[in-house]
Amino acid sequence: MNAPAKKREFPLAQVYGLLEPGPVVLVTTARAGRANIMPMSWHTMMEFVPPLVGCVISSQNHTFEMLRATGECVINVPTVELAKKVVRCGNTSGQSVDKVKTFGLTPVAASVVAAPLIAECYASLECKVVDRKLVTQYNFFILEVVKAWIDPRRKRPRTIHHQGEGVFAVPGRTLKLPSPKTSFLTK
Repeated sequence: MNAPAKKREFPLAQVYGLLEPGPVVLVTTARAGRANIMPMSWHTMMEFVPPLVGCVISSQNHTFEMLRATGECVINVPTVELAKKVVRCGNTSGQSVDKVKTFGLTPVAASVVAAPLIAECYASLECKVVDRKLVTQYNFFILEVVKAWIDPRRKRPRTIHHQGEGVFAVPGRTLKLPSPKTSFLTK
């Protein structure tokens, strides 16, 4: 079979940049009195009420073992102002570096989980692991958001979206199109 006209073959190892599902987030975990931070861009909403988030965390990451052991974390949503710190967090191992101190981030005690919120982030979602069936085979955790926090002073936060190899997109123009209203709370 021939390749489609005007298209060229694309490296399979870079496909993730085409399908990036949402903003880069900072996942915080805590174990034995020590917090860790890991940037993550592979997450997806799975249900609305209660809010369920599916995410992939490589078994090679320090966060994987911390999340597996404790069953809880915080998903923090940074804005573009934190982009350089996000990248630096992603290029440093939490096994040997205290990322909270090293990158000048402010931990805030969560109300339900032991992992901290990050004060500089636009939003923070306290989460508990509710399903581990796909962890062994796919490193896929299903988290329930048990408490959500947002900074109401930020009206149009600009998040960052990983496209691979150090390239990030920042949302700009917003489109508002006619759409029937749907409420997930009343069903």
